[in-house]
Amino acid sequence: MPFVMNYAFFVYLLSLISFSLARTFTVENNCSYTVWPAIYTGSSGSTPDQATGWEAQPYTSVSFSVPDDWASGRIWGRTACDFSNSSTGQTCLSGSCSGGLECTAPGDTPATLAEWTLSGGSADYYDVSLVDGFNVPLAITNNVGCSVASCPVDLDAICPTALIGPTNTSGAVLGCESACDANLSGDASNSSNCCTGSYGTAATCTSSGVEYYSFFKGNCPDAYAYAYDESSGTALWTCDASLNANYTLTFCPPTDISNSTASASATGTSGAAGATTAAASPSAAQLAPAACSLKPKGSAEQPTYTSTFRNAVRRMLHAL
Repeated sequence: MPFVMNYAFFVYLLSLISFSLARTFTVENNCSYTVWPAIYTGSSGSTPDQATGWEAQPYTSVSFSVPDDWASGRIWGRTACDFSNSSTGQTCLSGSCSGGLECTAPGDTPATLAEWTLSGGSADYYDVSLVDGFNVPLAITNNVGCSVASCPVDLDAICPTALIGPTNTSGAVLGCESACDANLSGDASNSSNCCTGSYGTAATCTSSGVEYYSFFKGNCPDAYAYAYDESSGTALWTCDASLNANYTLTFCPPTDISNSTASASATGTSGAAGATTAAASPSAAQLAPAACSLKPKGSAEQPTYTSTFRNAVRRMLHAL
């Protein structure tokens, strides 16, 4: 009998520990149209307790548990999806992925990404990334008062002609490509837009050399606008890991949700000043090469790039 009681108590303690090591994530669709959220974990560690893809009707939400050590995780939205014939591989007009409804790989560009590495050292790292372009406005908020990462402006509606991505049958723009993905330089393997080749360091790949940087950063100052955007002070955000923050990802958030003030502009402005809760920027000497996180179009060899977010977090941890 004592053994049974002790075993039961042990199981109870394990359940408490498991509960304490989990965070609650909520994904809500505040858009007037259906979004198909997708989850991808870029590391070999723990994964969220949620399907890697699902349908989110307008004004609905879903909550799920995420392990406290979730690393290199991303969530994004897909639009204009049709899973009736997944053999084609392209099931959505924007953000499509392998696997059909439930993704088995990162999504196609262009796509707005929400990215996390929880408990990276003593902090959670998170960001909204436009490195792979834009398709749906989104924001990351939390319940402990840490900063908001966001791109609440609908960049599809004001996308420069050179960056226009997929369109629907009515001609509406469903995605705005990055300068890297649009291959504006003509050589994605050696491009200041992609931070590749001779531009593969922070010193050689500065925002001034990235075409349309001001368009993305001017409209969404609290998001990543290119691979080395940590130097702006408003790209990669941190939250004290001891706070065990729960996070909410909102598609089509209110336009005033950002930490900085930005107005929709087809030309944009220079990057905004750094916020006090943004991740501290390391010196250029401490920055390792990073690049676009997916394959750019127009490249003959279609090189595979590592995750911009994963490299950025490594740079931050190295700088501590």
